[in-house]
Amino acid sequence: MERLKSYIRNIPDFPKPGIQFKDITPLVKEPAMLRLAVHQLIHPFLGEPITGVVGMEARGFIFGSMVAWELGVGFIPLRKPGKLPYDVQSTSYDLEYGSTSLEVHLDAVDESDQVLLVDDLIATGGTARASCELIEKLGAKIVGCAFVIELDELKGREKLAKYKFHSLLHY
Repeated sequence: MERLKSYIRNIPDFPKPGIQFKDITPLVKEPAMLRLAVHQLIHPFLGEPITGVVGMEARGFIFGSMVAWELGVGFIPLRKPGKLPYDVQSTSYDLEYGSTSLEVHLDAVDESDQVLLVDDLIATGGTARASCELIEKLGAKIVGCAFVIELDELKGREKLAKYKFHSLLHY
């Protein structure tokens, strides 16, 4: 994992003073590292009956869609409000610096689906927990949650304790 870690760039004071933003751009630019990250994300879930992969806007789309492709299943995008053209289910949740919402098409999943949630980073876990709850409202089961980066000090993992959890890089 140290190889992957060397492709994560720290951007100080972004998006606000005191935050050390973990920039994945160098990692996704390098094909071998991107492939390694995707394979490592799915490894603990191989053999699980996954029918779809959920990714949150925006960076979750990068890894989520690639994981879905690698597993041979569909991708379910969770979007910011007003971005989806069909009937939606939504959920609101708090962030460290405000609140926001996510939406998903009502027919994106159903009771027969077992999905893997994938994102680039977990911090406090609020977005990931809200995403899981949103998918479960539609009847699907969350098989697990996978993240490229985990900010350990913020304890986001604790909000997802009832799910199988996997992260590649720890800060």
